[in-house]
Amino acid sequence: MAEGVEIRGNKSLPDLGREALSFTFHTLFAVLALVLVVGTFALFHAPDDSSAPKLLCTGLAFLVPMLTGFLMMKVRPNPVASYVWISGMIIFSLVCVWVLDLPTGNGLCNDCGAFDKLWRTFFSIDHNSGLMAGDGLLIGTWTPLAMIGYAVGAKFGFTEEEAI
Repeated sequence: MAEGVEIRGNKSLPDLGREALSFTFHTLFAVLALVLVVGTFALFHAPDDSSAPKLLCTGLAFLVPMLTGFLMMKVRPNPVASYVWISGMIIFSLVCVWVLDLPTGNGLCNDCGAFDKLWRTFFSIDHNSGLMAGDGLLIGTWTPLAMIGYAVGAKFGFTEEEAI
């Protein structure tokens, strides 16, 4: 039965291990770029009830990791970095399942359906669901957005000529 199995790419186990480690490091770089953005906002004590800082941070949660991914590809080109968006989608999916399992109550998206729970937790700037202690933007939106931004920047910055 094993004779008919075709391994695409003919990669050895150490090559696959290096790619997995590289994928993990690039995911961490994307998260560190997000930590830089959120830390900067925390340093300047952005007001929690205003929507302007949240919108600005949402934009920067994409742009700063995108710039980081682009610069990383110019310094050390690696085609694996453009797949970091997969980590973002996995995190978003896991957090969505977590939010759907959270109990509702007074002040916590009372009588919300599944769509309202997710929308108000991750995408509503002014009318938050109150679930996840109000950190839905940070955990469920900005983190995946940072990973997607990093992957986009890495894709723009990577050229096959530089990798050779």
